[in-house]
Amino acid sequence: MERRALGKGISALIPEKESPSQERIVYLKIEEIKPNPFQPRQDFDPEGMEELMQSIREKGLLQPILVRLKPDGYELIAGERRFNAAKLLNLKEIPAIIREADDLDSLELSLIENIQRQDLNPIEEARAYQYLIEKFQLTQERLSQVLGKSRASVANILRLLKLPQEVQDELRKGTISFAHGRVLLEIDDPNQQRYLTKEIISNSLSVRELENLVRRRKRRILRPRTKQIEPYIVVLEEELQHRLATRVRIIKQKKRGHINIEFYSAEDLQRIVNIIKGNL
Repeated sequence: MERRALGKGISALIPEKESPSQERIVYLKIEEIKPNPFQPRQDFDPEGMEELMQSIREKGLLQPILVRLKPDGYELIAGERRFNAAKLLNLKEIPAIIREADDLDSLELSLIENIQRQDLNPIEEARAYQYLIEKFQLTQERLSQVLGKSRASVANILRLLKLPQEVQDELRKGTISFAHGRVLLEIDDPNQQRYLTKEIISNSLSVRELENLVRRRKRRILRPRTKQIEPYIVVLEEELQHRLATRVRIIKQKKRGHINIEFYSAEDLQRIVNIIKGNL
């Protein structure tokens, strides 16, 4: 019997194996089941979890989890939200389907459940893709075929991992959207990406408003710096840019010079002043 697959299936990467012709639901003790180490999903919505728990209280757990047999018990393949909800409700047993699966099968089935349910946030999805690329030496083209997605879609998701960690954290939390992330990638400066992320959150910027803001900044023409810059000046600039989350230029002459600190609104100016005052 052909295994379940997403798109053409990750199973297309390895020889086909036989799977049981019949699967039945059994009841397993919660304590016998360990979490899935290949679970791509890391963030669970507390409100959604509470709703699931309330549903289980009223109607019971209608859909079994999927597990595989291990030497020391069972390991979860799919159904982590149901499993966690059952533990929080102090259930002693949980309905489950036991399936023969290796590590690749386990990852495949976990991805299938989460992506089909649209449970993964953009960063979780990007990390799952990156894991597949690195573990199975896939190209983006091959991965797109395996997942049944366009290559552009896979590439756009993976590019999110180039954003600073602080920006990735906001994508994980859902405070900024995947579309916001794509616009931020049009800017090369990580400090500007951090700053604009704060602007999106504090001013509830739409994707269109962010695009306009980025477009205006791109129109600014900076004069090329023709003189050789001393290495320690470059280091100081980078330190200041990271601390102030804005573009900083140090113009040094023989014995004197000046520091250029950019700001983009009255609020931004006050933010920079507050940072400087706080370090005095």
